Amino acid sequence: MWTAADQRGTEVTLVTIQEHRSHPGKVLHSMADFVLHHDLVVGATNFSILTNRIVKQVLSRGGRFLSLPLSNGKGPPALTLDFMAMDPAEAERTGRGMLEALRQAESVRVTTALGTDLHFGKRGRTPGLFNGLADQPGKAGSSSFEIYIGIEETVTTGRAVVDGSLGYLGRPETPIQLTFRQGRLVEIGGEAGEGLRRYMNSFGDRGIYVAGELGIGLNKISRCKGNCYIEDESTFTTFHIGMGRNLALGGVHDAAGHFDLVFQFPTIYADDILIMKDGFPVV
Repeated sequence: MWTAADQRGTEVTLVTIQEHRSHPGKVLHSMADFVLHHDLVVGATNFSILTNRIVKQVLSRGGRFLSLPLSNGKGPPALTLDFMAMDPAEAERTGRGMLEALRQAESVRVTTALGTDLHFGKRGRTPGLFNGLADQPGKAGSSSFEIYIGIEETVTTGRAVVDGSLGYLGRPETPIQLTFRQGRLVEIGGEAGEGLRRYMNSFGDRGIYVAGELGIGLNKISRCKGNCYIEDESTFTTFHIGMGRNLALGGVHDAAGHFDLVFQFPTIYADDILIMKDGFPVV
């Protein structure tokens, strides 16, 4: 990647961040002045740093950021996986109708056949679309092709049954019951959720329990198998809840990290308008 950029005649700097856990935000904060000096930042780190407040500053100054998380468990390098070949234009076309409906809505309701029934608030929040491009000043792109909303942090309420992926933890052995109240995850069901509880507590920050993002996958090549974090959350026919920090997604919540809970085959309403039925867009 460095060589390709250098061949384009750009001034390139390569920085290696030693990562021993999935929330390296403090390292990025210590490099703030250096990072803000650049026009384009590619976050090809093992774990995503997209939601970090430094990225928000990069964008506010007219810089660009491309999120390219490479975590893939014990599998082959993420850049070699098939889902990376998804057509950006097709993803944009797939999400266009849903995105327009969401822009006009003040709330979102999501249900699934397993029993998920959640209400999200988005007053004052503008949804966006990631399709791999960071081609304009002030724009963020991501290898996770999705519609994203930095939702209101005190509104998310209801019951959820997560069956797709637990972010970096991979696919749950059995679906896990979750309860949200006033924007927070307040209950993780039973023994099946013990690993998720331990992981969330490892951040040492109760802010990780805040629901900060609602995402809808747009990548038709991706498969949610619990192997690759970015492939899971970008999979077409899924939605995800981003837990914790949402600063670069249009929200105002800072936390020690961000990760996604992925659910399969949602039915989604923007206000009272049906935009997705069992995982497939209807607008």
